[in-house]
Amino acid sequence: MTMRDLLLEVAHTYDQKAGTRAEVPGQQVLRGVSSRDDLGVVEGWSAAGYGGNGSAATAPWIGVFDLKINTDPKIGLYLAYIFSADLKSVTLTLQQGVTDLSERISGKKAFHAHLERQADELYGALSPSLAEEWNHRPSFGSGDRPEAYEAASVVARTYGIEALPTEEQLQQDLREAEVLLQLVAEADTAMRSAREGSEETSTPPKPKRKRKNAASPVMAFKPGNSSEYVAHIAAHQQMKGRKHELLIEEFVEYIKTRDYDARNQRIHPKDLILQLAGGVHSGAPEWLFEAKVIRNGNVTAAVREAVGQLREYSYFLYGEKELATPHLVGLFSEDIGVYASYLEDQGIAAVWQSGDGWQGTSTAAAWGMVD
Repeated sequence: MTMRDLLLEVAHTYDQKAGTRAEVPGQQVLRGVSSRDDLGVVEGWSAAGYGGNGSAATAPWIGVFDLKINTDPKIGLYLAYIFSADLKSVTLTLQQGVTDLSERISGKKAFHAHLERQADELYGALSPSLAEEWNHRPSFGSGDRPEAYEAASVVARTYGIEALPTEEQLQQDLREAEVLLQLVAEADTAMRSAREGSEETSTPPKPKRKRKNAASPVMAFKPGNSSEYVAHIAAHQQMKGRKHELLIEEFVEYIKTRDYDARNQRIHPKDLILQLAGGVHSGAPEWLFEAKVIRNGNVTAAVREAVGQLREYSYFLYGEKELATPHLVGLFSEDIGVYASYLEDQGIAAVWQSGDGWQGTSTAAAWGMVD
């Protein structure tokens, strides 16, 4: 089972009216989440399903926890796939724990205002370019808990059940959300320390951010046929500046010293391909590179674009032409941090500039591209 399979199974089996008895199918699915090891949850994280305690939840959900940050959804920060009450959508959201606060803050209006104020503050600690695509207000339906989840959401991305994206896209979004959680948790710790060290008892409220009410779109392109799509790729005018070309030039000069032959002429839309030096036969796999300059520190966007293009080119420009499947490599202008392990998990190696030299993932090192 994949995460996609799990989300679909919950949507199709959960029944609030059936209660929380052990034999209820939807409850069985949720209770089994914590013992699963096939959902794409990375090492050091855990997942658990929640369908209510005593009475069935209006909005069932699946929590994903960074064990170094928090394992208690009552009080801390965590990720969650929360279903709408009608089970027609599910939202991946970065949540604040609501249970403990609901017991300490009286009045629904005051409680929600507190959650939204904290959500705005935590969102404001993120780079705008990093968080804008997640700046959505989820909608889970009426009821105390669903409405509290809406107010507590720091960032969110919503999927329609009937148009659920591929497992690859869901996993890519989950990796991105994991990074956002880690950044928000660091900001939360810093903010709490600053408040504790300040003599001021209160601070003036900041203007509320304008969150988008519509669900963030997950677009899927369906070509009429493969040749039409290949033509579309070849004709596409990509905006590539001098920094992009310089990144490729500098890497080519470097990689020539490591027994590779490089080519970037007449291979559009591909950025760069490598072959082992010394007369490799034509049927041997080559290394397909996609180069990305990281702009304004937005590693997420660079990695996402690289993954998408490498997968597309591999399928349409190699697989559809019955050519040997290429090795996939992302080439970046700077360190990509936690995304290095993500790319390795996806079967994609990475190389990046580091000072006057080059570094890369374990697979790139095994190929002799970096030390």
